[in-house]
Amino acid sequence: MNAKDTAAIRPRLARTSRRGFLLMAGAAGLAACSSGPEMSSPQAALPMPELPPDPNAGLGTGTPIGLILPLGASGNAGAVALSLRNAAEMALSEFAGARIRLIVKDDGGTGPGAQAAAQQALDEGARALIGPLFAHSVAAAGQVARQRGVPLVGFSTDTNVATQGVYLLSFLPQTDVERAIRYAAAQGRRSYTGLVPDNAYGSVVEAAFRETVPTVGGRVVGLERYSAGQAAEAARRLAGSVAQADAVFLPDAADTVPQIVQALSGAGANLGGKQLIGTGLWDDAKLFANPAMNGGIFAAPDTAGFRAFATRYRGRFGREPVRTTTLSHDAVSLMAALVNSYGEAGITDAAIQNPSGFSGVDGIFRFRADGTNQRGLAVMQISGGTTQIVSPAPRSFAQGM
Repeated sequence: MNAKDTAAIRPRLARTSRRGFLLMAGAAGLAACSSGPEMSSPQAALPMPELPPDPNAGLGTGTPIGLILPLGASGNAGAVALSLRNAAEMALSEFAGARIRLIVKDDGGTGPGAQAAAQQALDEGARALIGPLFAHSVAAAGQVARQRGVPLVGFSTDTNVATQGVYLLSFLPQTDVERAIRYAAAQGRRSYTGLVPDNAYGSVVEAAFRETVPTVGGRVVGLERYSAGQAAEAARRLAGSVAQADAVFLPDAADTVPQIVQALSGAGANLGGKQLIGTGLWDDAKLFANPAMNGGIFAAPDTAGFRAFATRYRGRFGREPVRTTTLSHDAVSLMAALVNSYGEAGITDAAIQNPSGFSGVDGIFRFRADGTNQRGLAVMQISGGTTQIVSPAPRSFAQGM
C-alpha cells in the first residue's frame, strides 16, 4: 500500500461507518443510468459459507472475469480482501440472470503477486479483471491487462495508476473536494483559505482545491501546509488570511481537525461566519460531537444505500461488511450488466466509459477516459452531534454535479 492508499483507503477499511457510501434505495444490482438492464430485488439470504474460501475457487457461470484480491495477506488487508470476495459472491446472487464466472486469484498484497495473478486469470480466459486493492498491485496487474487488451477495474485511490483501460472504482478524494467547493460557491462563498497536511493525501486534495476554486468563480487567499505535530505554527501563518476569506478548507482526519480549529482561534483568527469545509475524512462520529465543528460541510455518499447493503451482507455472512466492500459488489455488477446487455465481447473501454454512468450501492458513478471516476455525492453538514444532507446526491449525471 502506498501513501495515498494508506491515507485515503485505510480510514475506510477500519470502520464500517466510515462514509455512508452509495445504491439507489432498493436497487440490488447495478444498471446504466440511461438504458442499462434493470435489477431484480435481492434474493433470499443463503447460508454463511465456510471460511476462509478457496482463493482459486470460481464463482458463477458464464463469461470469465478475474477477481484479484490480497486474500493471503496478513492483518487488515486479508480481512478486507475476504469481505470484498464475499461481496462479489453476493453481487452474483443478487444480479438476476448474471452470466459471468469469477476466477478468484490471490495476489498476496504484492506487485509481483498481482502480476502473476493477472497472468493466470487471463490465461484462464478472463475477459476483464476486477481488483487488486493497492496501488502497486493495480499498477502491476494493469500492465499485464493492457498488454493483453483487457480492461481492469481496480480499487486503489492513487490516480497515478489510472489510465486508459485501467479504471479506479474507489472513492477518490478529488471528488470530495470538488463537490464540497461547488456547493460552498453556490451558497455565495468566494474567498477560500486552507490548512493542508504535508503528505501524499494533502498533495492530492490541495491540487483539487486549487483547480476547483477558480472554476467556480472563487479565489484562494491563503494556503499553508503542515507536517505532523506542526499544525499550530501553520495556523499562526494562516491566521491573517482567514480574515479575508469566507471559507476555510481543512482536509484532515477527525483527531486533527478540532486541534487545527483551536489553533486558528488561538492565533487570532475569527472563524465566525466562515464556512468550514472538509473531505470524506470528516465522516466520523467523533468529529460530529465537537461543537466547534457545527456548520462544517463535507461530501459523502447518501448513507441509505450502504445501510441496505450492510443489512443484506449481515444476513448472508453473519458479520459486518468492511466499508469498501461495496466496491467489489459494484464492480461485479458492472461486469454482469455489460455482459447481459452486450454479450461477452461487450466489455470494452467504450462501454465502461458510458457518459451516462451507472448506479450502484453507493449511488451513481462513471469512468473517465483517463481511468479515474466521477461519483454523485451528497453534501453533509455537521449539526448537533450528527449530520444532515444539505444538498442531495444527484440521481443522474444529467442533473450536473
